[in-house]
Amino acid sequence: MPVGLLRNLPTEKAAWREVDRLGLLVRINSEESGTRIRFEALAEFYLKADFGDDAVRQKSVNTIPIVEHYVRDYLIARWGNELAGDIRPLEIQRWMKSLHTVNGLAWTTVSKIRGIMLRVYKVGILHERVDKNPVEHVETRSQSLYKAVVITPQQTLAILNKLTTPLHYTLVLTCAATALRASEIISLRWSDILWSDGQIRISKRWAKGEDGETKTAASNGYVPMHPVLAQYLKEWRAQSPHSKVDDFVFPSLLKDGKVPIWASTFVQDHLRPAAVGAGVVLAKGQRFGLHNLRHSLSTWLVNKGKVDPKTVQGMLRHSDIRTTMNLYTQDDRDEKQAAQGAFLSAVGLGSHLVQ
Repeated sequence: MPVGLLRNLPTEKAAWREVDRLGLLVRINSEESGTRIRFEALAEFYLKADFGDDAVRQKSVNTIPIVEHYVRDYLIARWGNELAGDIRPLEIQRWMKSLHTVNGLAWTTVSKIRGIMLRVYKVGILHERVDKNPVEHVETRSQSLYKAVVITPQQTLAILNKLTTPLHYTLVLTCAATALRASEIISLRWSDILWSDGQIRISKRWAKGEDGETKTAASNGYVPMHPVLAQYLKEWRAQSPHSKVDDFVFPSLLKDGKVPIWASTFVQDHLRPAAVGAGVVLAKGQRFGLHNLRHSLSTWLVNKGKVDPKTVQGMLRHSDIRTTMNLYTQDDRDEKQAAQGAFLSAVGLGSHLVQ
């Protein structure tokens, strides 16, 4: 966009003064400015478009503040004043690498930021704010070094025996047997317990103090309820002061059952101490909560229970079986050793043991 003649604007300062006088910055960032939009305007437009009525799937109340944090505190903070169409892939890749090497962000977090920036440009292209997406050529590492603490059924029982109230006992048992997410299990009402069907209905999750949509479309469904689990739930209902059909299954007794138990407080005050008391080795600061019970069930079902992975996928309600197998199921050393032994036996060396 021309600003003026060089003889009339001999210095950069004079050129910028003319830009301000002509109001070019406003025009660049206006809706009519085509591809000459600043990244800040593009990113803010993305937040409105992708979280509004045009969104294919509405974002959860938990997701929105996280995305806004990444967009405003990272993307706009770095690229906000630059023209979106002028940002180069190599610049982005070098910056993203520095987020890990200089800022100390985990590669999985950097990968999330890349995904959001990619989406900013995709929405911009869809609405004809920009005509190219430089993030498509940017690479990051996405493999997480995090490995969830997985406990055995024996350790699960030891933890249960450390819990002193029927509310806490039944909460942990139900979570361990169903692999429900924390936000799902605390949102349960007694009407969700389908006694005659032997199932528990999952149609919502508790977020920001109210019911919200399930994490994914696949999460909306049912989990099995074995007669043993059903009996424990019946016994807890008989003791609970909040046993009406619309009451929370796991209520906050301090709040007179008006809201469910606070998951993070329960984990900190009861579950984690019970796990340590049961002999689960946890390093200082190492994560351990209700979600570890989800990982533990998945690992045991596949490795020890020999349950078909598709069945496990259905229990965990994952849309992609790779999530079940790659993220929620850990290798079993005994299984690998047994597989190696089977090979040696096939070779004919299975009985060759050190005397």
